[in-house]
Amino acid sequence: MPTAALVSRELKGLADPQKKKILQSFFKTGPGQYGEGDLFLGVTVPQSRLVARKYAGLDFPEIRKLMHSPVHEERLAGLMILVFQFQGGNETERGKIFRFYLKHAERVNNWDLVDLSADKIVGAYLRGRSKSRLYRLARSRNLWRRRIAIVATLDFIRAGRFKDTTALAEKLMGDSHDLIHKACGWMLRETGKRDSVVLEIFLKKHCRAMPRTMLRYAIERLPAPRKRAYMKGQIS
Repeated sequence: MPTAALVSRELKGLADPQKKKILQSFFKTGPGQYGEGDLFLGVTVPQSRLVARKYAGLDFPEIRKLMHSPVHEERLAGLMILVFQFQGGNETERGKIFRFYLKHAERVNNWDLVDLSADKIVGAYLRGRSKSRLYRLARSRNLWRRRIAIVATLDFIRAGRFKDTTALAEKLMGDSHDLIHKACGWMLRETGKRDSVVLEIFLKKHCRAMPRTMLRYAIERLPAPRKRAYMKGQIS
């Protein structure tokens, strides 16, 4: 029977001390930083995905052990297992995974963990359901819950539905954290890839008030003259 201990053992067997140093710095794990205290082994995402796929039959109690690990790659593997199970599950199973994910959302506590799972579980489950849960998440005092809310809408964007992305981005414009500004800008950019009109309507309304990071991310794929105009707030 697969266990969290076996997953942990395999990941530790793939540990790379040099990558560990790079990741500890890249994910801002120092005192007072957003990833303070996060521990890394130095395992790549593709390596973690292979381990997660091998143990995709792990049950919830064992996945919970991974998600509550102080080791980043163990939490990542646990989330990837949930994604695999969600993608292969029926509606009842997907509902259980969705609720389990949100119950332990405080352990989805770095931007890559959110970005590799929120749209695939939260967004995919809510696509044809009420989005009220996303708006509650967006009001959370927890940084990662707020990021889950906006990144989950990537699933809707892929389906050609942009209303909740723009509504949540508008609500999160006043957020104090750069990681929320980046996530909102990213989702707006993804919206623009599929419907440039929706993006430009949003930008014309909000470009003067948007945090600069959010704006830069959102306009990344626009022609250079329009990018300059938006950055100067000169679009009418």
